[in-house]
Amino acid sequence: MDLAISLANNFLLLLDAMAIYILVGLFIAGVLKQIVPDDFVLKHLGKNSTTSVIKATIFGIPLPVCSCSVIPLAQGLRKEGASKGAVQSFLISTPITGVDSILATFSFFGIFFTIFRVISSVIIAIIVGLIQNIFEKETKIKKEEVVSSSCGCGTTCSTRKKSFSLKDAFFYAYVTLFKDMVKPLFVGLIFGALFTTFAPKEYTSLLFENQILTYIIIMLFSMPLYVCATASLPIAAALMIEGMSPGAAFIFLTAGPATSAVTMSVVYKTLGKTSLIIYLSTIAILSFLFGLSFDTFFSDVDVLHFSLHNEETSLLSQIASFIMLFLLAYYLIKPWVLRKKVDSCCSDSSCCSSNENKEEKDSKVENKLNFTKVNPNSNNFKFKV
Repeated sequence: MDLAISLANNFLLLLDAMAIYILVGLFIAGVLKQIVPDDFVLKHLGKNSTTSVIKATIFGIPLPVCSCSVIPLAQGLRKEGASKGAVQSFLISTPITGVDSILATFSFFGIFFTIFRVISSVIIAIIVGLIQNIFEKETKIKKEEVVSSSCGCGTTCSTRKKSFSLKDAFFYAYVTLFKDMVKPLFVGLIFGALFTTFAPKEYTSLLFENQILTYIIIMLFSMPLYVCATASLPIAAALMIEGMSPGAAFIFLTAGPATSAVTMSVVYKTLGKTSLIIYLSTIAILSFLFGLSFDTFFSDVDVLHFSLHNEETSLLSQIASFIMLFLLAYYLIKPWVLRKKVDSCCSDSSCCSSNENKEEKDSKVENKLNFTKVNPNSNNFKFKV
């Protein structure tokens, strides 16, 4: 019973440390979504050049996209003609340097580590993109045909000027974006709480004594792990509480969001085998070097601004935690409730049979109309009202 109470308490402490920063970050992301044009990135990433890589990295900073939704966006950029190097840079920089991720990083690790993470992530993104363009030069980047929609323009219809809507900003922030990150965020909080509750510090400190070995283990653990840039923060904080160095935490926070199994699969299918090798090896080497540099030159910096024994929280922080807890519960339970309703409906034979009869009747009518259109001289060419 005491362990269960301790687990719940650690979960709430981790949630409390980042709740207000995530909520504010999501709101800013929603506002940016209204301000930044939909075709803002597509206009600048077509050329196979150094400029396109740098632009892809910089443009990824203000864009309101999390680790989960950056993958289909990167695929769309490639289809629109963006170079391989630009797509890779965009994949790395966008989730890590998102406004919600930056504020959440500050909530746990303070201003110095946050600045270091942002700058180093930008450098890694640019170097990966440049190496990609050097090793695989594309003579001509073919832009795939954009399927026309009913409005007569491309699928995005992004040429129209957007009008600012506070309602749409809130919807994008706390519905679209939060739904994308709710599962990995919840898993990250659970793992962080489990680790801080059950992992004995005397054994974990032995694991973290060998610095280089810790780097390698953390990298091998984090690279296939599907965790977004924000959701990885409570896990990193929990590992640091148990004795892990800030450099190892940096490796986890960089390699994890950028090289998940899903991202690796997309890079392989969209950009090819060579691109995947360049992508993984460059991120692994550079994150290792940056992590080692931090522990070597900034070992005296007080990084972790979080404690499990801190029981004093402000009223604003408590309100933010309550809102976050409500949103987590709502978006985690809602799909389950809807699934139960569908299952209960389909368990009713009359409901399903009536739907099947209706579909069968509609299909017969449609087939009959198609037949009479092809055979206008047919005797069945009669319409009944």
